[in-house]
Amino acid sequence: MAAHPVDEKLPALKMATSGLQHVAAMYAGVVAPPLIVGAAIGLSATDLTFLTGACLFTAGLATFLQTLGFWKIGARLPFVNGVTFAGVAPMTAIVASTEDKSDALPVIFGAVIVAGLLGFLAAPFFSKAIRFFPPVVTGSVITLIGVSLLPVAFGWAQGPDPRAEDYGSTTYLTLAGLTLLIVLLLRRFTRGFVKQIAVLLGLIIGTLVAIPFGVTDFSPVGEAGIVGFPTPFHFGAPQFQPAAILSLCVVMVVSMTESTADMLALGEIVERPADERTIAAGLRADTLGSALSPLFNGFMCSAFAQNIGLVAMTRIRSRYVVATGGGFLVLMGLCPMAASLIAVVPRPVLGGAGVVLFGSVAASGIQTLVRAGLDRDNNVLIVAVSLAVGIIPITAPEFYHAFPETAKIVLDSGISTGCVTAVVLNLLFNHLGKGREAHDVTHPMEAGEEIAAAH
Repeated sequence: MAAHPVDEKLPALKMATSGLQHVAAMYAGVVAPPLIVGAAIGLSATDLTFLTGACLFTAGLATFLQTLGFWKIGARLPFVNGVTFAGVAPMTAIVASTEDKSDALPVIFGAVIVAGLLGFLAAPFFSKAIRFFPPVVTGSVITLIGVSLLPVAFGWAQGPDPRAEDYGSTTYLTLAGLTLLIVLLLRRFTRGFVKQIAVLLGLIIGTLVAIPFGVTDFSPVGEAGIVGFPTPFHFGAPQFQPAAILSLCVVMVVSMTESTADMLALGEIVERPADERTIAAGLRADTLGSALSPLFNGFMCSAFAQNIGLVAMTRIRSRYVVATGGGFLVLMGLCPMAASLIAVVPRPVLGGAGVVLFGSVAASGIQTLVRAGLDRDNNVLIVAVSLAVGIIPITAPEFYHAFPETAKIVLDSGISTGCVTAVVLNLLFNHLGKGREAHDVTHPMEAGEEIAAAH
C-alpha cells in the first residue's frame, strides 16, 4: 500500500530545493520579531545578529517537533514553525516597562517558558474545540488566513523600510510585479519539478533582476561569520514577572487558536483532515517548542500560515520536505553566513512571490466554503459576519484603539476574532434552538417563503 503523500519521502534534490522554498517563504517572518524587539532594547549589531540566529535555530527545532514528532507531540503534517508575530507588541511593551534594558530579554524569556508550559498542559483540552469547526467555520477561517497575510506581501512589495522616501516607489513595485509574473509564467509553461519550485526560481531570478536597480544588498554575506552557536541563556537567566507572564499567556491562547485553525486548513489541503488527536499533538509541539526556545535565546513559536500557501500551490505535501526546511533553519542558526544568503533576497521580490502564496491560502478557503452548503441562509450569514469581523484589523487598523492593550492582543488578530465569531455564530444559528429551518432562505437579503407568500 502506497504511503500517503504527507508521509512520502522525495528524492534528495527535490527534498532540498522544496525545503528551501519553505525557508524563503517564512524567513522574513522569523527574523522580523527579533529585529524589532532587539532594536527596542538597543542591542548592539553583534547581539542583534546573535538573537536573529537564535530565533532561526529554535524555529528549526520547533519545526522538527511539529513535522517528525515523538510520542504524542507533533501534528506530523507539513507545518513550518517559527517566532509568532502576535508576541511582538506585548514583548516591546515589556521592554518599555523594564527600567534596566539588560533585564528585558530575561523577563521575556521567563514569561515565554511559563506560557509554553501552561499551553502544553492545556493542549488536550484546547483540542476538543475541533467539534466546533465544521466546513462553514474552517472555510471562513482559511479564507481569513489568506486575506490577513496579503497585506504582508503588499508591504514587502513596497520596500524594506516604511519610513524611507522611496518606500512604495515604482522601482520596488516593478520588481514585485516582475517576480509575480515570473512565478506565473513558470507555473503556466513548465512541468513537473520545475513547476513545483516555481516560487524558489522566481525568488532567485527576481533577486538577479534586482541587481542592476541597486536593490540587492550582498553586504550581509560579507559581514556574517561562518560558525556560531546560540549559547544557552546568553542574555542572562530567565526572570519571572507576573505581569509579563500574564501578557504572554494571552498571546499563547491567541497563538493556539490560530494554530488550531492552521492545522484544520492544512489538513484540508493535504487531504488528511486534522482530528482532535492531531490538533492536541500539534499544539503540544507548538507549546513545547515555545517553552524550550528561551533556553537557546528564542521567542514563542507558532505555526506559520504563509507556508500553507506554498503547500496549496505546489501540491508537495510531504512533511519530510518541511522537516528538511527545518534542517536548513538549524544550519542557518549555526552558520550566520548561510542565513545571510536568504537575507539577500530584496523585500519587493518576496512581496511578488507572497501574492501567489497568500492568495492560494484564501483560494483554498473558498474551495472549502463551496462544500459548506452556502445555499443555506444561516451559513451565508456566518461567513459574511465572520469575514467582516476578521478583516477589521486590516481595513481599519485603529478600530480597537480605545481598548486595553491586553484586549488588543486578541482583537488585532483578525484570524482569532474571525475564528471566534464563526464558531459562536455556527452554534447560534445551526445548533441552538428550533427556529426556522435553515433551508427556508437562500440569501440573507432574500425574503423567506412565508413572507413572500404574505405579499
